Amino acid sequence: MALVNGESIKSELEMFDVPLVEQCICNRIQADEMVLEWVAYSTTKNGLKLTLDTLEQFEHEEEEENLLDAYSTPAKGSQKRALTTPENPHSKRSAALLASPGLLLSPASFSPSATPSQKYSQRGGKGEVVVTFGAVQGTRWAGRKAPGAGVQLELLEGPEDSLRCSYKYMFQRLRDVRNVLTEKIEELGDGLRSHFTIEEFSPVSLPAQDSITVLGQVCCDSNGKLNAHSVLLEAGPEQGGQQVPVDLSELKEYSLFPGQVVVMEGMNTTGRKLMASKLYEVILCPFLYTLHTHWSCHAIAEPMNILVACGPYTPSDSLTFDPLLDLINVIVRDRPDVCLLLGPFVDSKHEQIEKAQVTETFEAIFSRCIESIVDGTKSVGCRLVFVPSQRDIHHHFIYPQPPFTLCFSLADEHMQQRVTLVPDPCTLLIDGVTFGLTSTDILFHMGAEEISCGTGSDRFSRILKHMLTQRSYYPLYPPVEEVNMDYEKFQSFGQMPLTPDVLIIPSELRYFVKDVVGCVCVNPGRLTKGQVGGTYGRLLIQRSAASDDGRRGCPCLAAQVVKI
Repeated sequence: MALVNGESIKSELEMFDVPLVEQCICNRIQADEMVLEWVAYSTTKNGLKLTLDTLEQFEHEEEEENLLDAYSTPAKGSQKRALTTPENPHSKRSAALLASPGLLLSPASFSPSATPSQKYSQRGGKGEVVVTFGAVQGTRWAGRKAPGAGVQLELLEGPEDSLRCSYKYMFQRLRDVRNVLTEKIEELGDGLRSHFTIEEFSPVSLPAQDSITVLGQVCCDSNGKLNAHSVLLEAGPEQGGQQVPVDLSELKEYSLFPGQVVVMEGMNTTGRKLMASKLYEVILCPFLYTLHTHWSCHAIAEPMNILVACGPYTPSDSLTFDPLLDLINVIVRDRPDVCLLLGPFVDSKHEQIEKAQVTETFEAIFSRCIESIVDGTKSVGCRLVFVPSQRDIHHHFIYPQPPFTLCFSLADEHMQQRVTLVPDPCTLLIDGVTFGLTSTDILFHMGAEEISCGTGSDRFSRILKHMLTQRSYYPLYPPVEEVNMDYEKFQSFGQMPLTPDVLIIPSELRYFVKDVVGCVCVNPGRLTKGQVGGTYGRLLIQRSAASDDGRRGCPCLAAQVVKI
């Protein structure tokens, strides 16, 4: 078949006033085919005249037809041209050589009804700092002279490919789930036994006239929400594996949630109820610098600037990516060394996504987002870390979540070195500083289940401390309905191998930066909140040989949360 060129198109389209050169090139079809498609289309519209407006309408209706074809089986003998599929995501518009992130993320690219959000464009407080932490006065929020250059970045959990193999979700045996939970109880129990010099743990349901010390997991006596009168303690197999109701009335303070591994001291004279008198606090995992003291001898000469943002990257009333474009401008302006970007990138909760009011596959939209970020920050040269979300509609919605796979090839080796795809959750080592990352809203999930008494009003700090002491990115059991947990994967990839220096934990709840038992916990908020702009975070890290509090190798850190 002859190649498409301007002369062939011109000869075929001499009868029309508006040329279809761009249509033919973008769709990679022949001029005679393009003419036939237009004639067929205009005939169904009562002889529609070819103008720029009708050409745009024609293009959108063709895109919608191709999108439906991509998710259906073509009829036998179909003569249509090659379909756009998730495996071959060369959409009409993305095939064109677009020059900038703004063009790649053009509103009309995704939806014929996409219009910019007025509320987002009219938002106030752009660039306003809403949270500060550490010594931020006079801080220069910029990366090194050569951002990203020489930054050492690695995963601590092991090869990320192991999360791309088969999952057993919905095919898990209850016995296997029980084994994972039992191992967690025994692991934390061993640490508590040695730390508090406890001789042995008693069976929870064995009657005893003296005070006993028991180990188990907190659970609820019904399917409802946990409260002070519905607490059960379920022991592991070594302690009988039975459940016993717990009376908390003698405890002056406590903070409990379903799935929490605890050690309690109390009386159980009948074997039917434990009258708790003492609650042992689970101890932290060590920090990395305490395990590898040679790292404390080497300080970072220049501070490292890290930007953190979490999706959605579009307002809820429009499928425009203006907030993402604004974030790219921030990256170009501030030139951070590392950008930690968490999903959702294509939000399953967006109204237009739910109603399928898009003209491209979800994979194609996601590819545009990533391409825009990579190309738009090319001049900066910063490292880009992409973390998936359960709300990314094109990706596997299972926990732990495997890393993204890109449907396109990065331009060159330098681009490939800049981009790191990680699972949710994960623990990263960046220039000797450990970062815990998760895009799952565990703060919101645990906040709805935790009960407390006498522990103060700072619920965020309590929940974060639970995560760190339980050594898990998702210690809640059972999980909320929207979290599809694979427990065998969770045992290997959902735990904290150590206490991170920095924990990034985005949430629908209010943004914050807190120091919790030596770990700096950051909720940067979401880049958009409904129809208006949200927030992002930035951190300045400098690992020193000796910090002000006497700990060696601990990062000196300042942080801010800023309105986009």
